[in-house]
Amino acid sequence: MKVAIITGAGSGIGLETAKMLAAAGTAVVGVGRDTGKLATLEAAIGNPDLVATISVDVTAEDAPARIVGLALERFGRIDCLVNNAGVGSPKPVHEASDSDFDSFIDIMLKAPFRLIRECLGHMGEGGSIVNVTSTFAHIGGRRGGAYSAAKGGLKSLTEHMACEYGPRGIRSNCVAPGVTMTEMVAHRFDDEVFKRANVETTPYPRLANPEDIASVIAFLCSPGSEMINGQSIVVDGGWNNTKYLSPRATSTKWVEQ
Repeated sequence: MKVAIITGAGSGIGLETAKMLAAAGTAVVGVGRDTGKLATLEAAIGNPDLVATISVDVTAEDAPARIVGLALERFGRIDCLVNNAGVGSPKPVHEASDSDFDSFIDIMLKAPFRLIRECLGHMGEGGSIVNVTSTFAHIGGRRGGAYSAAKGGLKSLTEHMACEYGPRGIRSNCVAPGVTMTEMVAHRFDDEVFKRANVETTPYPRLANPEDIASVIAFLCSPGSEMINGQSIVVDGGWNNTKYLSPRATSTKWVEQ
């Protein structure tokens, strides 16, 4: 039985990934801060032999040791690591404080780095590390700031790891979601400008949901992805690499605000 550690596992992309992996027979160590959400994860999987959870802040000094310790205690091995925990609502550089910068970097770059380091000694051939980045790791975007810096750094770290640990049979890849309808993002669609900027520029007829992202992560944890290493798979319906504008966007009369 394979074993996967998933951070940010209590909701959204992390929850859906945990459910998919467990359905395929992989044991899951779900990491999050909210004990209620972790209880929801346990109930969703419904098999105590396939799930263990730990409530911990991924930026805490002892977090990597506690997470890895639980995985080894409960299941005796680590095959996959999914670094999914993150935060949203970024600010442009001129609005961001040092503490804002530190928060984004700590959660979305330093914490994955430290957990990867802790896991590497327990992973062998067939291991898979999946880092959840963002389209903002690939292109410039308004209000990116420290968020873009963290996600871009995680992409570069992943590419290094593919080279460094690929010879040991440990693959490292990124999944880069576009705007995805999670709890963290849904409220932003109250902003008509945000909504138009994403809906009217996506050449697929809907935006992503957590299951769309989770299915790609689950694939990268499976034997079928054995020759995929050092890659970033962007899941955004074509938003980041096309210049699509919907008929509505091209026919709407522009007005100054």
